[in-house]
Amino acid sequence: MTIKMKELPDSEKPYEKLEMYGAKKLSNTELLAIIIKTGTKQDSALNLAQKILALNNKKDKNNLTFLGELTINELTSIKGIGRVKALQILAISELSKRMLSPIKTTEQKIKTTEDIAKIFMSEMSNEDREIAKLIILNSKNIIIKIIDLSIGGTNYAVLEPKTVLAEPVKMQAPKIILIHNHPSGDPTPSEQDFRTTDRIYEAADIMGIELLDHVVIGKNNRYESIMFQKKRRRREYS
Repeated sequence: MTIKMKELPDSEKPYEKLEMYGAKKLSNTELLAIIIKTGTKQDSALNLAQKILALNNKKDKNNLTFLGELTINELTSIKGIGRVKALQILAISELSKRMLSPIKTTEQKIKTTEDIAKIFMSEMSNEDREIAKLIILNSKNIIIKIIDLSIGGTNYAVLEPKTVLAEPVKMQAPKIILIHNHPSGDPTPSEQDFRTTDRIYEAADIMGIELLDHVVIGKNNRYESIMFQKKRRRREYS
């Protein structure tokens, strides 16, 4: 028999628990139940929340980014989740992403690898696919543009020099930084990462563009600088 939320003791009701103890004390199921708000005769909001969380096919079951990847049809396939509830869940997911994003990424001055990692860690560390970005800087190391370069499979995002350098050449930009993630969570550069970096470094140098860094993002705030490992730069950008 399904236990309705109103039948729970106050200390176990999501709304009351949130008010009494704060959001950090609530489970993923309880937080999602608050968004869902109401259940059905067959399922409480808590049960519906559990059914939605069961759609998570990621290895890390605490990784909730899958919520923003669900379609309205997938959500409404659960009896008790109508169009409005589905849209609310997708809206909350998008808000969460935007809350984690820097308020203004461009016009920031970059001094170290850590500066780059801080900007992109929350966005890239939980990706299941390998993605790559290009950061274009002016002569004072201030970000003037960010470009999404590629989206690969679970292991590799293809980076070709002509693709990477097209926009910097067009903009006559003096400096660039590459960044990509490792879905495995281990930011240790692969041999392919080193080879790709060498190719782009040499091609950029010919075009008069300085590749300041190539940063690999892992999980748990871990990251690595390929350029530092290649001993092509100091710890701080000049």
